[in-house]
Amino acid sequence: MRKICFIYPALMLASLCGFAQSAASPGQKNTGNGYTLVWADEFNIDGAPNPENWKFETGFVRNHEIQWYQPDNVRCNDGFLIIEGRREQKPNPGYKPNSANWKTNRPTIDYTASSLYTNGLHSWQYGRFEMRGRIDTSPGMWPAFWTLGVKGEWPANGEIDIMEYYRNMLLANVAWGTAKQYTAEWRSTKKPMDSFNDPNWSKKFHVWRMDWDETAIRLYVDDELLNSVSLSETVNKDGTGINPFRQHQYMLLNLAIGGDNGGDPSQTSFPQRFEVDYVRVYQKK
Repeated sequence: MRKICFIYPALMLASLCGFAQSAASPGQKNTGNGYTLVWADEFNIDGAPNPENWKFETGFVRNHEIQWYQPDNVRCNDGFLIIEGRREQKPNPGYKPNSANWKTNRPTIDYTASSLYTNGLHSWQYGRFEMRGRIDTSPGMWPAFWTLGVKGEWPANGEIDIMEYYRNMLLANVAWGTAKQYTAEWRSTKKPMDSFNDPNWSKKFHVWRMDWDETAIRLYVDDELLNSVSLSETVNKDGTGINPFRQHQYMLLNLAIGGDNGGDPSQTSFPQRFEVDYVRVYQKK
């Protein structure tokens, strides 16, 4: 898929972070092993993320996470997408006294962050997905680079966690549907941070990659294979016979805080950052 570029006034261009794809334009970069770049965001123009590439989640969304997602916490600067987690208090607009719903029973928002996704704009079936980024591993941080299927409810639509971090572990996961609604079958790898034998690991940029084809999903960090799952395993067990990884998936980038897995951020200093240098998708002809 080649992106068609139109000429915009200079001031409008300045607000479209990543509109210019720099040297890594789709169709121009080949990895040397049969993959050709078909889509990328290099985040080379300062301002808000390119609305042709990204939408935003808003509010309290999932996993009992304590952050409120809002577009205000993300920007592009000096060639990077910066997702910022903040400790700030404001009224919860959905608050309902005596509510049993975790999204509406808290009177205040105590943390904010951002979650971006490409659903409705871009999705892909098979390919090599890459993200170069730097994650903060302070207590309570839960950054992720992941994909979801465009059809079906979770987890029958399929989830791939190319990068996920929480509680001093780096994770690489694949999930699909079981016979019980909203209950996933997981194939997960959990790699303790001390296994990298580098106390400065989280201060450096790293490259996370997924290679996904008709046979398997393989997840890497810095070319180290973390997880490999055969697509022969990933048929939903709900009686439909559907394999969710034989459909298009869309991409998400987010920084969650706390929640079911994220841990306790109360002793963490804020703001915290999830910084992304680029996101690229390659496919074979």
